Amino acid sequence: MVSRPADYCPHCGESLETITFDGRERSHCPVCEDVVWHNPVPCASVAVVDRSRSEPAVLCVERAVPPGIGEWTLPGGHMEVGEEPAAAAVRELEEETGVALAADTLEILDATTMPPRNGKHVTTIHYVADWADAIGKPTAGSDANTARFWSPTTFAASGETFRPIHEAWFRAAATYFD
Repeated sequence: MVSRPADYCPHCGESLETITFDGRERSHCPVCEDVVWHNPVPCASVAVVDRSRSEPAVLCVERAVPPGIGEWTLPGGHMEVGEEPAAAAVRELEEETGVALAADTLEILDATTMPPRNGKHVTTIHYVADWADAIGKPTAGSDANTARFWSPTTFAASGETFRPIHEAWFRAAATYFD
């Protein structure tokens, strides 16, 4: 199994060919006779919503690493082997913002498949949580230039940019607790 399209067999190094298997085109090793499965990468994110403001605001991070340096997203990232999705979401939140939550305080906001980039497909479970359940002060962490709360109104007036697909989850989270 690979997260990006493979040209060579990960077992023996032979050049792969394309066959039709289970009604889809698949990479196949003519030597090992194995299908090389191209599967999506599991990710998790969490939107922390501060409902104590006149307009609910969502904790976001400005990306410091590719893709999308300088664009805003919800804190999130790749799940580790053996890690539950909610645990991955709270780990990524703490790594990127310094804010901690218990996994059992998360509610599912959405589950989506991202458009592929360079052959990599990502499936993300998006969570939402109440700021009242969080511990810590937002501080930019490992993948972030900045971590801060934005309301939809203040973000729209800021001239800043969200990663295109992430803005929809930001807006959905801002109204989740209504």
